[in-house]
Amino acid sequence: MIPRPTLLAGLLVLCSCLAAHPALAAPGTASPATTQETDMQLETSWDKTFPKSDKVRHSKVIFTNRYGVPLAADLYVPLDARGKLPALAVSGPFGAVKEQVSGRYAQTMAERGFLALAFDPSFTGESGGGTRDVASPDINTEDFSAAVDFLSIQDNVDPERIGIIGICGFGGMGLNAAAMDTRIKATVASTMYDMSRVTANGYFDSMTPEARYQARMALNAQRTQDAASGTFAMGPGLPDKLSGEEPQFVQDYYNFYKSERGFHPRSVNSTTGWKTTSALSFMNMPLLSYAGEIRSAVLLIHGEKAHSRYFSEDAFKKLTGDNKELLIVPGASHTDLYDNPDAIPFDRIEAFFRKYLAAR
Repeated sequence: MIPRPTLLAGLLVLCSCLAAHPALAAPGTASPATTQETDMQLETSWDKTFPKSDKVRHSKVIFTNRYGVPLAADLYVPLDARGKLPALAVSGPFGAVKEQVSGRYAQTMAERGFLALAFDPSFTGESGGGTRDVASPDINTEDFSAAVDFLSIQDNVDPERIGIIGICGFGGMGLNAAAMDTRIKATVASTMYDMSRVTANGYFDSMTPEARYQARMALNAQRTQDAASGTFAMGPGLPDKLSGEEPQFVQDYYNFYKSERGFHPRSVNSTTGWKTTSALSFMNMPLLSYAGEIRSAVLLIHGEKAHSRYFSEDAFKKLTGDNKELLIVPGASHTDLYDNPDAIPFDRIEAFFRKYLAAR
């Protein structure tokens, strides 16, 4: 039996939006990587959880991060695009795939005149990485910068007008990227999770130092077991069926990831779960340590009724300067900002990027 602290760590990762599964796509035609050739095969049919827009051009691309991991992405370009465009890199929720939420955001922003790139993070979805279903605060932050690399060298992108959108756990990763990468001129974090904080401290920082130590003990014992077996133990994912006793936010996740509304076979959120020891690096590497040094513009968006609202509110307190905004959406839950068109404030997001990615 897995010790209770290990289960707790796994559940914390689960409730932070879970993970993505090895690519299950049918063979397709991959675009060449920006820095190296790969033999990755990407799905060429429209397999998204949202309808295809007739206002944008869509294509599949591959680019490579500085750790050598090839990342798969969907590129959305406005049909009437002319000249060099402002561009956005989009990812999240934590563990979801680009066919779910990030693609919806990217396509919508392309309809509004932005070139937008929705990508699968390292080790998940259609992206590469030999070990699957793992996450890293460092590598996943790097994934955003690798997307900026890709966008910066496109002929139809103005490299001085690049922003990012991070959703759920990738909101925290996005803020970390903005603190490091000065090429990012504006950042939107929607329904943000601070993955390092929740993994290390539990919800609302309820874990004691002793509980954290016991969690580390259990996770490192699992590493030894994994080394002995030559395999990786998997943490808990969403249940296949609800009992009705689950917290409301777990029910909300289930109603998105396990239903026709948001299910996707490459998403571990919809299928299995993270590898158990994936939580370790997040317990020891705080993502928002340098958020106060972000000089570029930031818009934090959260639902009024979201269990995770305090992550954005506390992150906002760390930010400095007069180009930072916090928007609380009345009546919205955490997952309403995944796909509810009446809750996602796309008009506000567009206005924010038009202001801070304006041509100079």
